Amino acid sequence: MAQHVVAPEDVLESLMNDGTVDAIRMKVISQLKANEDMKRDTMVMVEQSRTLNTPGAEKQSKRDLFDALRRELETPVLEKASKAVWEIISGTDGLGKEITDTVERVFLRLSGHAELPAASVLTLNNLLQEENGDLGEPSSSSHRKRSFEDAEIHESGDADALANGPEKRSAIESSEDSGAQTSVNRST
Repeated sequence: MAQHVVAPEDVLESLMNDGTVDAIRMKVISQLKANEDMKRDTMVMVEQSRTLNTPGAEKQSKRDLFDALRRELETPVLEKASKAVWEIISGTDGLGKEITDTVERVFLRLSGHAELPAASVLTLNNLLQEENGDLGEPSSSSHRKRSFEDAEIHESGDADALANGPEKRSAIESSEDSGAQTSVNRST
C-alpha cells in the first residue's frame, strides 16, 4: 500500500490554517505572564540597572529613562524569556506534551493513518519508521526534541554542528580548538 509522504511544512500549514498555532501561542504567552520567577528576575534587573542607579537619573524624563532601560535590558530579558518559552514548549508534560500530541495527531491524519484515540509513542514511532523506510530502533518523542542550545546553533547557521548532534559537536569543537592551538603554535 503506497502511503503519502508528509512534509513538516504540510503539518505546520495544517496547524496554522486550523488556528492551532494561534491557540498555542496564546497559551504560551499566558504561561509566560504567570511565570513568577521571570517577573522577579526582571524586577531585580531593573532595580540594579545602571540607568536607574546613575546620578541624575531622577531628573530625566520618564520617556528617556524608559528608552535607556530598554537599550540596557532588552537583550538579557528577551534571552530569559526565550529560554522560559523553550522550557514551556519542549517539556514532556503540560503544554509541551499537548504540542507533541497535536503535531503527532495531525501527522497521522495527513499521512492517511486513522487517528488513534491514545496513540502510544511506540505505535507512532513504528508508523514514522514505516513512512521513512527506517527499521532501526524506535526512538521516543523526547529524543526528537532539541535542546535550547541546539536551537540556538540551528539559528546561528552552524548546520554541521546541528546535523552531527551534541556528542559529535563536542568532538568538532575540540578538534577546532586543537586546530586553533596548532595555528598559534605554527605562528610562534
